[in-house]
Amino acid sequence: MVLNSNGKKPFKNSSSHSERAPAKPGLQARSAAVKILAAVVDKKLPLDGALDHENGNPAYKALGENDRALVRAILNSALRHMPRIDAAIASLLDTPLPEGARALHHVLAVGAAQILYLDVPDHSAVDLAVEQANGDPRNRRFAKLVNAILRRIGREKEEILASVADVPAMPDWFLARLKKAYGKDAALAISESQLEPAAIDLTVKSDAAGWAARLNGAVLPTGGVRLAAFDGSIPSLEGFEDGAWWVQDAAASIPAKLFGDLTGKRVADLCAAPGGKTAQLILAGGYVTAIDQSESRLKRLRSNLARLGLQAETLATDLTKFQPDEGFDAILLDAPCSSTGTTRRHPDVLWTKGPEEISKLAGVQERLLRHALTLLKPNGVIVFSNCSLDPAEGEDVIARVLADVPTVARVPIDPAAWPGLEQAISPVGDFRTTPVMLPMSDGIASGLDGFYAAMLRRVA
Repeated sequence: MVLNSNGKKPFKNSSSHSERAPAKPGLQARSAAVKILAAVVDKKLPLDGALDHENGNPAYKALGENDRALVRAILNSALRHMPRIDAAIASLLDTPLPEGARALHHVLAVGAAQILYLDVPDHSAVDLAVEQANGDPRNRRFAKLVNAILRRIGREKEEILASVADVPAMPDWFLARLKKAYGKDAALAISESQLEPAAIDLTVKSDAAGWAARLNGAVLPTGGVRLAAFDGSIPSLEGFEDGAWWVQDAAASIPAKLFGDLTGKRVADLCAAPGGKTAQLILAGGYVTAIDQSESRLKRLRSNLARLGLQAETLATDLTKFQPDEGFDAILLDAPCSSTGTTRRHPDVLWTKGPEEISKLAGVQERLLRHALTLLKPNGVIVFSNCSLDPAEGEDVIARVLADVPTVARVPIDPAAWPGLEQAISPVGDFRTTPVMLPMSDGIASGLDGFYAAMLRRVA
């Protein structure tokens, strides 16, 4: 045996792969959840990107499918309930966490999300959180604190949930904007609504009542179908392979429907991918040109149209530089936005966006709209829409354009044409949906995405 210089046996590196103890079951999943939560909240990275099976977070990609599902559930719960989780943790601390203890906060948040909002055994959530703290040099000295806080959350779960029930489920910056736009009561109702899972809505080619019966759903005021809860995957449902329908939130289906019959008309769908609205415009009879800046997104659009048995001209280009030889009779501009109307599906949005980005996106939308208006034929119509709840990205954009573009006029939407959604038509005749609208019954989920849509006509 070889001895080192002091005559002792050489130190064996316990961290070598061959000597390392196997990780506790579930630890890798919780570690991945903590890493991704930090990326979303601290670095403002989108959750969908982190959870992408091919290009997502490496810690997530290394997991099996069951663990991936657990990570998704943890992150969705943590992000939806973050203000309440923060309040619960803060109420149990004698002093606030140190300023630089973000990693520790995320370990506690992931543990608390499991105990308070998921069907995960408390002891497992606590034990694995303590294991994470011990395994991180930044958090090791706080391991006993993690154990104490999470055990207490488990013991006092009902009392803690009751104590934070009145904490709004949205960050303060966005709730303040909602209160200004909709009033305090409506803003708080919208905030609470994002805690409910989003429904699955289908846009059908025809026979909505028949498909509702076959798929155990309900016909919506938009003419689509909303599914009740079901087991299995979307592609396994009747009609998917045949291209009889596609998944599209009820609110997202509204803008294309505002045109009515497009038979024989030349139509442009700007910012078109992934293609749900393009398909609607084709079915309405239009000769559709689908335009998007991203060729990869257009590839997905073409694939979706192929499944549906539909065809459109597609063009990958910068919209602001697009100059067709001939104008269009109708244009749909579903503009890029903050997506704050989709928080039931994308709970990370309010943690990755902020007032500055909303202002920036509103500027982009206005530039796109002003250019799109130049592509219309005389008497042509354009529908401007997006899935933001913030008037800065909707009503304010339209107001500025109407104020200084004399060649266009608003086409008011008639509430009588939308039974069941009359409340979504504003006094000036624009569409404004919020997640608290569209109540349903008989086991069918209520609500829809927040959306804005306005129709303008070129009058000269």
